[in-house]
Amino acid sequence: MVSRRRQPVSDHVTPSSVPAGTAPDAAGARLSITWIGHSTFLIQAGGLSVLTDPIWSDRASPVQFAGPRRHSPPGLSFDALPAIDAVFLSHDHYDHLDSVTVRRLVPRYPDAQWIAPVGVGAFLRRRGADNVAEMDWWQSRTFGGMSVDCTPAQHFSGRYPWNRNSTLWAGWVIGLGGKRVFFAGDTGLHPEFANIARRFGPLHAAILPIGAYEPRWFMRPVHMNPDDATEAYVRISETDGSAECVFVPSHWGTFRLTDEPLDEPPRHLLRAWMAARLATSRLRQLSPGETLALS
Repeated sequence: MVSRRRQPVSDHVTPSSVPAGTAPDAAGARLSITWIGHSTFLIQAGGLSVLTDPIWSDRASPVQFAGPRRHSPPGLSFDALPAIDAVFLSHDHYDHLDSVTVRRLVPRYPDAQWIAPVGVGAFLRRRGADNVAEMDWWQSRTFGGMSVDCTPAQHFSGRYPWNRNSTLWAGWVIGLGGKRVFFAGDTGLHPEFANIARRFGPLHAAILPIGAYEPRWFMRPVHMNPDDATEAYVRISETDGSAECVFVPSHWGTFRLTDEPLDEPPRHLLRAWMAARLATSRLRQLSPGETLALS
C-alpha cells in the first residue's frame, strides 16, 4: 500500500489587506465581493448584502476547545457587518454551517432570508431563523430584488456519524443588482459546471474552492484542487461565452482540514492558471478583508 507523508503543520496566517471594521457600500450597480475567510463571503450589489457559509468562530467544530482552529482572523469583524438581506448555506459541515455564528446572526438580522439545500432548514429553525427557504438542485426562486438558482455539487453532508448524507449539499447562482455570482460551495470536479453556466449565465464571478485536497486519492471526489478548479472555470467560461466572468478562489487559508500546507493552494492555482494560458486579469485572488469591485 502506497502512503503519502503528511506535510509539516504550518501556522501560516493569511494576511488581511484591510483593517477589520470596514465594509463596502452596497448601493449602486457595482458588484462587491469581500472575502471574510474560508467560504465566507460578503456579496453586495443593487443595495443588497448577502453572506455565504458564515463562520466567525475560532474553530470549525461542535466545540470551541477542540477541532480545526482558525489560522487567519475574519477579514471583517462581526460587528462591522452591514445590514444583511440573505444568508446562503452550501451544506451542513462545521466549517460551512457554524451554530455559534447562526445564533449571532439570527437576532441581529431578524428579517434576513436564509437559503439552504433541502434538509438544512430544520437546523436553522431550531436556532431561531424564521425566513427559511430550502431548495433542490436546478430550482430557481426570487426573493425581493434577488434571484436564486440552486446548483449541483459533488460532496457529502452530515454533522454526526449517524446522519451522513441525510441533507443535501449545493452551490448557488445569486443575482443581485443585475449581476450574477456563482458560489460553488464545497465540491469536487463534476460534469455540471458547463450546464450551470448554460442555464444560469452570463456569470460575472465564479467563487470556486481550491483547498483541502490532499491526500488526493481520498479527497478527489469531494474537494477540487487548483487544477480541478481551473478546469471547472474553463468549462464555465467557455460555455458562458462572456469575457466578464472572473474566478475568485475560496476554501483555503483559514482552517487546516487536510494534508497540504495552508498557503500552498494559491501558488498551485497560479501554476495551473498559467499552464492553461488564461488571462491573469480574470483570476482575482483575495486576502481576507479584501474587496473585489466590479462595475
